[in-house]
Formats: sequence, structure tokens, C-alpha cells
Amino acid sequence: MTSHVEIFAHGVGGSTDLPVPLSFALIGAAWALTATFAIVALAWKHPRFDPAKPGRQLPAWVSRAVDSPTARWVIALMALLFALWVLAAAIWGPDGSDSALPGAFYVLLWVGLVALSVCVGPVWRLLSPARTVYRICGIVRRKGPDTSGRSYPQRWGYWPAAFGLFAFVWLELASPDPGSLAAIRTWLLIYALVMGVGAGVFGARWFARADPFEVYSMAVSRLSPFRRAPGSGRIEVVNPLDHLPTLPMRPGTVAVLAVLLGSTAFDSFSQAPAFRNFVDRIATGVPFFGEAGGATVLRTTALVVFVAVVGTTFWGAARATGGISPQERQRLPGQLAHSLIPIVVGYIFAHYLSYLVERGQETVVRLADPFGLGWRLFGLAPDDVSYVLSQHPSVLWTIKVACVVVGHIVAVISAHDRALGLLPQQHQITGQVAMMLTMVGYTFTGLYLLFGG
Repeated sequence: MTSHVEIFAHGVGGSTDLPVPLSFALIGAAWALTATFAIVALAWKHPRFDPAKPGRQLPAWVSRAVDSPTARWVIALMALLFALWVLAAAIWGPDGSDSALPGAFYVLLWVGLVALSVCVGPVWRLLSPARTVYRICGIVRRKGPDTSGRSYPQRWGYWPAAFGLFAFVWLELASPDPGSLAAIRTWLLIYALVMGVGAGVFGARWFARADPFEVYSMAVSRLSPFRRAPGSGRIEVVNPLDHLPTLPMRPGTVAVLAVLLGSTAFDSFSQAPAFRNFVDRIATGVPFFGEAGGATVLRTTALVVFVAVVGTTFWGAARATGGISPQERQRLPGQLAHSLIPIVVGYIFAHYLSYLVERGQETVVRLADPFGLGWRLFGLAPDDVSYVLSQHPSVLWTIKVACVVVGHIVAVISAHDRALGLLPQQHQITGQVAMMLTMVGYTFTGLYLLFGG
């Protein structure tokens, strides 16, 4: 398979992956369906995964090194300098497809953050340039970094982060020109203003609740094998299935995960020729907006529908059980929300892995020559980019299907185990049926979109 470069909805140049063959999709669907009903009907009948279960603590020097103020400041300042480097490339570097900004924004940040958080934990809390600037300002003012005039309203939960994540995916998938440097700069300016004003009013807690990237990193990091031991705070290695249920249950948690999963599914759907042709045919008939505006309205509507369908189906499936009080049923969506994380992560890797590997390389090379002057920092040159996945399509197809199916199986295991601890014994099987069918629906839809996209 040869790879060619084009500019499309993501706003970055990308190699077009061939759709997953039907045989691969059918095999994945069969595995997912079989595993689902085998787990529900035949698996263990008592909860096995406990977030309070101790893990294997790493040597004390590892925690001391990670918690060292010097090390943390060095990493935070390096991340801030990298952000300023990208910003300088965006302002004074080449325009259009030669700019490093879209790749840094859509690939290194959006997809790379998932990979990094799953591997080592919620890293954006340390890497966030907004947090670092806030801490520096606190030192300059000789005030504690958490000093603020007002407490963060608990009823807001993660809703600000959910809206921020939707704003990001709207820019990437539904806006008139996702690759526009002006549009990305405007988005980043608004993000910086919102983070700065919010932190000025509510303190550092604003970042933990409202920063879309920090909440995004926190959520997917629940699949990481590393966490802090309760009580001692030392870093320990744990079973990710024991780590998953530690996802905080706050207002907006389900909305955050619905935005992540629904937007990724819409991304696959929006690449289908049928949808593109539909938008091209109908856009001119949307009143008051013109052709470009009409296309944006249609894509935005479809994106909202995908997110809403994920959120409402999960919410309804979580509550579809008997034998519990209305108050307990109302809490079930939040108590089961962590089971969506493996599906989200699996589908993100299935859909965006080739972007991370190949577009990520291109972005790093462009950042080595940020102003288009022929620099070759660290010896990097355009010829160093390897399109290894695009050149081996069968390997890429296998990885895509495996990511979706493994994510589905881990989600089903997590939901099943959690349900055993929440549902009364006489409803432990029937109470899971709606949720398992919903997850099968997510997985089948994901495989179909990978096959047809």
C-alpha cells in the first residue's frame, strides 16, 4: 500500500488508511459478542476488583524522584518552553500544511496525551502550561498557588471540562476550516483566557475540574498500571481493573466520556463518502448560512447527535435494572461510568493510531525546523519519517480491530464486576443485560464505521 498526503477534516495532513476489510470486522464482532455473553452468564458471581486492594509498591526512591520539587519544576518548565516553541512556530513559521501547529494540536496533544496518560498516569497536571504559569504567578505574588477567593461549586463537577472537550472536537470535526491556523490560535487564546480567569476566581481546583485536557488525561489514566497508594502516597503497580473504579463520580463524568466516544465515532462516520455526499448535496439548502455555513451546521448537528446518543443510551442502560431504590438507580450511571473508559481508549487508538505514529513523526520534524529555514535540529529531516503502518495495511487492520475488541472486553469485565457489587443477587444477570447490549452496540458500530469509513 502506498501512502499519499491530503488535507481533510482533522486539519492535518494524513495518510488515508484503507477501510478495515469485512472479514476482519466480522471476526472482531464475533469475538466481542461471544465474550460479552460468556462473561455475563458464566463468569464469576462475586466482585473481584477492588480499588482499595493494595498494589506492589515501587522502591521509595522512585516516589522521591517523581515528587522531587526540582524534578517537577524542570519537567513543567520544559513543557512550557515546548508550548512556547510551538506557539512561535505558529506565529512566525510557514503557513498552511507546512505549519507544525495543527499536528502539535490535533495529534501530539489530543492523541499523544491518551498514550502517555495510559502508560504513566495523569500527566497533564504536571505538563499543563496553564498550571505552570499559574504557579509562577503565585510565586511572584508571594501567595500559595491554591489561594483563591471562592470555592468551586460542587454541582458544576466536570461540566466545564465536558463543554471544553466538545469545543475541541467541534473545531476538529465540524468547524468550517479545522486546519486554519487562525482558528486554532483563536481556540487556544480562548482556552488560555478561560483557564486564567477561572483559576483567578476558584484557584488551582479550576484546572482539575474545568481544564478539558486535564480531565481527559485523568479519565484515561484510570487504565494505567501506576497509581498512588492510598495513605502513603507512594507509587505502586496495580491491576488496571482495580484502578478503573477510582474514577471520581461527579456531575458531568458521563458527559465527558460521551463526548470522547461520540466524537470519535462521528469522526469515522464523517469520513464515509455517503455522509460527505449528503452534506455537499444538502448544505446549499440550509437557509441563512450559505454553502460553507450550511455544511458546518449539518456536521455540528450530526456531532451533537452522536454525543447525545452515547450519553443517553449509557445513562438509560445503567438505570435499567430492578430491585433497587430510585435513589440507588439514579447513582448507577456515575458508578458504572468507569466501564466506558476502555471502550473510549480502544476506539481512540483504533481510529487515531496511524495519525499518532506517522503524523506525529511529521510534526516532530516540522518542529525541528519551526520557521522553515532549513534547520535540522537533533539531526531530524523530512526523509526520516517512516510510514510503517500505512505500508503494512494488514498489521494496521489487525491492530485496529484488536484495540476495539480488547477495549470492549475490558469494559464488559469492569461493568460486570461492578454490577455484582451494586445489584441485588436476584437481578445480577437481568440487570446487566441492557448495559451489555449497549456496549455490544458501541463495539459493533465502531467496527462497522472502521469497515465503512
